[in-house]
Amino acid sequence: MILSGSEPAFLLVRHGETEWNSAGRFQGAKDSPLTSRGREQAQSAGRRLAAMFSSAAPVRAYVSPLGRARETASLISEHVNLDIQIDQRIAEVSIGCWDGMSMYEIDAEFPDALKGSRPHDWYFRSPDGETFEGAYARVTAWLREARAPAIVVTHGLTGKLIRGLYEQLSKQAMLMLPAPQDGFYQLANGRSEFIQSD
Repeated sequence: MILSGSEPAFLLVRHGETEWNSAGRFQGAKDSPLTSRGREQAQSAGRRLAAMFSSAAPVRAYVSPLGRARETASLISEHVNLDIQIDQRIAEVSIGCWDGMSMYEIDAEFPDALKGSRPHDWYFRSPDGETFEGAYARVTAWLREARAPAIVVTHGLTGKLIRGLYEQLSKQAMLMLPAPQDGFYQLANGRSEFIQSD
């Protein structure tokens, strides 16, 4: 049982920093391993999460199937007894043929594709990537079925959609949310609160 509030909560963790995060590449459905900093971020989140539970009973954990999220969950499990449930619906939004590319490469290979885009919506300009509506629908379906309390190990953009849906934000507001890797969000009573890792 979570100690920090009387209502069940989701504890939303973004995976730790990866090699492509560090290099400025957008991963989407592709993957790269955690950096040493990313592994420490996951360990730190695990220690902080462990302090939030009153018993050693297994804690439900919904985890994206992508390697960086699974690696993060594995490191967290060194501190918290996780009952891991892999769920494709909380995988990162794919930007299709842009997966694995930097912004410079996207702009060079797809001139004018980002013209008129804003910082919060460029992800959905890919010619063959996932649409906002598609990503929103799968995250909505997951959130309707997910049972709290639970730890959720997911990604930057998908985490924004989960928080935005939970808080009933507009599309623009949810896509403008921050996606830090040095802590996690507690979702309870229709609100989210950032909790810094140790």
